[in-house]
Amino acid sequence: MNTNRWARLFAWQRISKNVEEGQNKGQALNDKKEETKKINWKEWIVDPSEDFYYTWLQIMILPICYNWVIIICRTCFFDIEKKFFAVWLTLDYICDLFYVVDTVIGFRTGFLEQGILVRDLSRLKTRYMRSSRFKWDIASMLPTDLLYLQLGVNTPIVRINRFLRTGRMNEALDRMETRTSYPNTFRVAKLMLYIFVLIHWNACIYFSLSSYIGFGADPWVYPNISDPDFASTRRQYFYSFWFSTLILTTVGDTPRPECEEEYLFLIADMLIAVLVFASVVGSMGDVISSLRDRDNVFFPNHELVKGYLRSRRISKELQKRVNDWYQHLHLNKKITRENEILQHLPITLQTATAVSVHLPTLSKVTIFQNCENSLLEQLVLKLRPQVYSPGEYVCKKGDVGHEMYIIKEGKLAVVADDGVTQFAVLGDGNFFGEISILNIKGNKSGNRRTANIRSIGYSDLFSLSKEDLTETLLEFPAAKHLLEEKGRQILTKMGMLQETDEGEGEVEKTEDKVKRLDATLETLQTKLARLIAELESSARKMMQRVEQLELQTEEWEGIVAEGAQEEIENQQKVKEREIGDGEGEGEKKNKDEDEPTVEGERGVGDGGEESLGEKDKDIGRKQINDSEEEDTGKE
Repeated sequence: MNTNRWARLFAWQRISKNVEEGQNKGQALNDKKEETKKINWKEWIVDPSEDFYYTWLQIMILPICYNWVIIICRTCFFDIEKKFFAVWLTLDYICDLFYVVDTVIGFRTGFLEQGILVRDLSRLKTRYMRSSRFKWDIASMLPTDLLYLQLGVNTPIVRINRFLRTGRMNEALDRMETRTSYPNTFRVAKLMLYIFVLIHWNACIYFSLSSYIGFGADPWVYPNISDPDFASTRRQYFYSFWFSTLILTTVGDTPRPECEEEYLFLIADMLIAVLVFASVVGSMGDVISSLRDRDNVFFPNHELVKGYLRSRRISKELQKRVNDWYQHLHLNKKITRENEILQHLPITLQTATAVSVHLPTLSKVTIFQNCENSLLEQLVLKLRPQVYSPGEYVCKKGDVGHEMYIIKEGKLAVVADDGVTQFAVLGDGNFFGEISILNIKGNKSGNRRTANIRSIGYSDLFSLSKEDLTETLLEFPAAKHLLEEKGRQILTKMGMLQETDEGEGEVEKTEDKVKRLDATLETLQTKLARLIAELESSARKMMQRVEQLELQTEEWEGIVAEGAQEEIENQQKVKEREIGDGEGEGEKKNKDEDEPTVEGERGVGDGGEESLGEKDKDIGRKQINDSEEEDTGKE
């Protein structure tokens, strides 16, 4: 009875759970329908950074590759064009439909302006129509199929303008290379795609040239298609592709050409083969060098260390330990230079990456539990990964502790001084040395290591230095107090905390604070009195200076007025003298020539008047200079 009752209870629980899940799914579908209805297609904008745009670029690779591969194949291999004409015609116009949709998306693709996505349709249309891409897109959609009316429907070469949409494929491949997790593999695959298209085109042209010269006319061209072995369409394409591969890769012997067309075709293929070979070698070299650079970034440079050990004649045993450590890093993909790898990212992305990697490990530490998330986010950037070899000591008893350790992977033993006796084994998620990086008063160990910790095998640890923790805790005083309290609790349990009278200590601290505040207050009062006295003295000096400047200004105004009056009088004298000179000259014309002495006297008189004017000016200048010297003496 009890069993049946429990069975019915479980069945009822499952049914109710299924009902709830069905209701949740129905509600989710309704929410999606509502969201779909809310989309306003008239104002729909494509964000180039979203997944839709990236997916659309990947879709556009198919019609572009179709045109590049099939158009030339249908043009050169007549049987392929005739046998599957309906299929090709359908695929052609499906690809044209994709081209039209891609053009519409181009009109609605947003762009960034000052870091903000522009959503104005008129601006988007204007920008797209003024770009060079719009011209290529329109040229690739021109209805050249109308030439079928004149040339016939079996002339697919009229659709050659569809090749002009190749820019979209290049954009798609570039975006895929930046998003893929294996960029080097993708580069090799892209190179192989280009080589395949090149060999395909060369094979089609070879078959067309053989048709022009005549099938079976000589050993170089395609054999006579009347032969049943070479009559099938599949055999024609595969033979042409094989022959084209031999020419472009310069692998194997090819028949000797016998006519001018064959020679020209072979010369062109040889030149292309040189470029293909150079591009393949260059691309593979770039891939290898990028892999080597990646290894040098991820792992320390082993060659430099080995060269140093050999030059310093380090013992074979120590060299073996170093080599084993490097081998462990490479075989197990242990990265010890995470901060150098992430330093090119913005600080926000560095923090997010470090949090996702290290926060679960850091949150296991007892003293960091219940701390602020912002504190943990800053601490994860300070963690340093370290790898220890078997038998290597992480710390020894009596050493001053400068960092704490968190075990990410591996086993460590707490051993006695003899290095053999094991007291405990620490595993994943354990930590040690956290008390030594906190300056806790009353710690009997004095921030020294209290045990010997040795790695049993290869151990992966995270270290957090005392300096990094102290620097971080300066910005989080509440967290610092909390960590110190947790440290005291741990030391109390271990019996390593010296007992003190907390009440007396607090009283002494309060008295010290009061004395320090009194001394500080007296110092501030003294400084304030000194500042007030200096301010009053400066104010008095300023008033005296202002009075002196006013007196000097009045004296200068009087001197300037006297100088102006003297100038006016001098000008009047000069005018009178000029008038007198004019009258003298008029009288001189009526006198005899025996009166030269009068002119001399007049000349001397004129000069005398001019010298008197200059003396007056000199006297005025001396008076001004004397007044300036008196003012300077007063100051």
